Amino acid sequence: MFAAYAARIDRDQPLDGLELGERPSPGARPGWTTVKVRAASLNHHDLWSLRGVGLAEDKLPMILGCDAAGIDQDGNEVVLHSVIGQSGYGVGADEPRSILTERYQGTFAELVTVPSWNVLAKPAELSFEEAACLPTAWLTAYRMLFTNAGVRPGDSVLVQGAGGGVATAAIVLGKAAGLRVYATSRDAAKRERAVELGAVEAFESGARLPQRVDAVIETVGAATWSHSVKSLRPGGTLVISGATSGDRPSHAELTRIFFLELKVVGSTMGSKEELESLLSFCAATGVRPVIDEVLPLDRAREGFERLASGDQFGKIVLTV
Repeated sequence: MFAAYAARIDRDQPLDGLELGERPSPGARPGWTTVKVRAASLNHHDLWSLRGVGLAEDKLPMILGCDAAGIDQDGNEVVLHSVIGQSGYGVGADEPRSILTERYQGTFAELVTVPSWNVLAKPAELSFEEAACLPTAWLTAYRMLFTNAGVRPGDSVLVQGAGGGVATAAIVLGKAAGLRVYATSRDAAKRERAVELGAVEAFESGARLPQRVDAVIETVGAATWSHSVKSLRPGGTLVISGATSGDRPSHAELTRIFFLELKVVGSTMGSKEELESLLSFCAATGVRPVIDEVLPLDRAREGFERLASGDQFGKIVLTV
């Protein structure tokens, strides 16, 4: 079967390890389901995999891709939850949690197999392309906002780095949930787009906000960390799920964190139950993922290049 996969690890030039070509189809496995992939979306996790983060060389070659929607063996339209091992379903009971492409082959292929427990029904209201955007970036944003930040309608939220998949999702979901959303970006066009999607205002990175916020959604890391901490009201919550600009800020702002009793919460992906809630939320409200570009699988390299450049706004989707 045709697939996009990591053939080599290259920490400095990650795309040099990306190859497109034939890979073995997945074999039958008790308790697992094979899905015909109709659409799959890119995440920064795929670029990190090519750098060897979370992917060991002895696992190569590894088909990339965490997210997918497609058709299961019984002809049902489905969405995949890509976290394997946290429940013990389909794997050993003591197996540590991992994401597709770390231990098991990913979704950038004609076929993918996962534990049957990880297969969810796709709402009819969502296209395959839309559904394929949800299981990583949008699920991460959903958990950050509604589980870990604990915000309620009327609360204020700052979303750093408008344009990225998680940040874009947080803006759209926050608006739909009745939050006052502020956003930042270095790019004027991305700031304008953030306002179109529901942000009350969008600012240059590091700019002073009109008010201190109840929560910050942080995925940028070192470049925005100090601004994120300074933007919180006393007792506010900073939720972080990524560090695309690095994980070592020059100012940790520890004094401000303890003096103002701020909360810093790490967040990774989300549960199967949260994904089910997210799917239902999108189906019921009309909220849809923001898609930057849709490409056929054989043009996956173009999608990776666009993601690596940081020029995209929303998700890049590959179709099979």
